[in-house]
Amino acid sequence: HTLLVGKGAEKQAQKAGLEIVEPSSLVTSDGKEEWENHKQYSSAVNTLYSPRKRDGESSGVSHETVGCVARDSTGNLACATSTGGITGRMAGRVGAVGCIGSGGYADNQVGCASCTGHGESLTKSCLAHTAINYIEQGYAPSEAAKKALNRMSDKVGGAGGIILIDSAGDWTADFITERMAWAAIKDGTLN
Repeated sequence: HTLLVGKGAEKQAQKAGLEIVEPSSLVTSDGKEEWENHKQYSSAVNTLYSPRKRDGESSGVSHETVGCVARDSTGNLACATSTGGITGRMAGRVGAVGCIGSGGYADNQVGCASCTGHGESLTKSCLAHTAINYIEQGYAPSEAAKKALNRMSDKVGGAGGIILIDSAGDWTADFITERMAWAAIKDGTLN
């Protein structure tokens, strides 16, 4: 199976022997506070995924996406992305992380990407796959990331970020949101 959600995912989890817990046990005090501040989905999207401000000031609001791209010693590539979701979303909504080519994509011969941002914008633009396609067309990762992010912004008005590595191990991290924390290690050097 490629993607399971809702009751089908729960049934598969039970079949695999995973513990099923009450959904309320997964709600943190920070999550409750965020819900109170952003009961409306559009308010949450505009606050958590706002584009960079021209004056350089930040709203101080952050989001919990964690992404990773890696190339091992034999040249294999992998990506992973985890998200905190978005407050006020519709029940059953699947964001970009669950959609191959949107929140993440890996092609051993070309490169891999992990993305963050407004899920619907990433999904509508297939951000991760688009960036990999640009690398396949000959663009360096830094150029591919900029082109993919600008295409998303132009096409759907979305904001987000991407970490990207090509099959040679060249990488970049770029974003068109207020900020995106990232770190990288290449040849033993932390960036």
